[in-house]
Amino acid sequence: MPGQARHKRRPPEEPPVPDLILHHYDLSPFAEKVRLAFGLKGLAWRSVDIPVWPPRPDTVPLTAGYRRVPVLQVGADVYCDTLLILREVDRRFSSPGLFPGGSRALAAGLSSWWDVGTFLPAAKLVTSIIGDHLPEAFLEDRIAFMGEDFSRSASLKELPRNRQRVAAQMTALSEMLGDGRRFLLGDAPSAADLTAYHTLWFVRKNGGAEAEALLPFAPLLPWMERIAALGHGTRADMAPAEALEVARSAEPEPVGAFADDASGLEAGAAVSILSDGGNDPIRGTLAHADADEIVIRHEGPRTGAVHVHFPRLGYSAVAA
Repeated sequence: MPGQARHKRRPPEEPPVPDLILHHYDLSPFAEKVRLAFGLKGLAWRSVDIPVWPPRPDTVPLTAGYRRVPVLQVGADVYCDTLLILREVDRRFSSPGLFPGGSRALAAGLSSWWDVGTFLPAAKLVTSIIGDHLPEAFLEDRIAFMGEDFSRSASLKELPRNRQRVAAQMTALSEMLGDGRRFLLGDAPSAADLTAYHTLWFVRKNGGAEAEALLPFAPLLPWMERIAALGHGTRADMAPAEALEVARSAEPEPVGAFADDASGLEAGAAVSILSDGGNDPIRGTLAHADADEIVIRHEGPRTGAVHVHFPRLGYSAVAA
């Protein structure tokens, strides 16, 4: 009508991007993978510092009993294991990609090869140097959880074997980079680089010059410097209680339709999640499963309902 003011219709507001909350500790080599992924993508994230060994009373309510480090929280969804965490970060923030050229399966294979072949030998190589300074509670926890003695005396007995194992893996890595490529899969950094780097970062950071003298680092140092230059993105500290409140105030994101699953289980079944190389008492209600991941629903007074996500590789669901 003449003289009537017209109001422009406001475009619908986009929902706010939920915080990426990483539960970790600074010396965790596996957390370094994820921090570097944040750096590669230039992301802002919240950091919740957790104890190096249990008890972790502010973490277990989120994870249904999963105790490894790190854990990524997005609202009321919790992602376990770096294999899945890197995929989830890449799904939410696709550029620059962690899996260039459709390399997701190749990066997963390289990650499995590297983690299985180097992490434990490298950790014991480090503890053959610094093991006398480790708290007794830490040593007892790792014996109970992993069946491994990380004391200096025990680590020194295995040093010749572990040195050979890590050196062989590093030599293979040097051969991959020997054609002059900047990164393992070509000109761009990928999840494969972050995985191969994190163990060597741990060795150099904790074992110092003594560890470097035991291993063939020289050919890999230019590549390691390129990975370190990615940085960690923009980090802001967050209190554990605040992260729990974020979960309690949110709802888990919808999951996909549940199809016939290799486990033979159906949605709503009470399940335990079994992990390779650990004895975590992980239990919940099966919410979703597909070829890539298993999702369980877990509820508690401090978090409300959360969905806890696991990769298919290395984990299985069984009837509880």
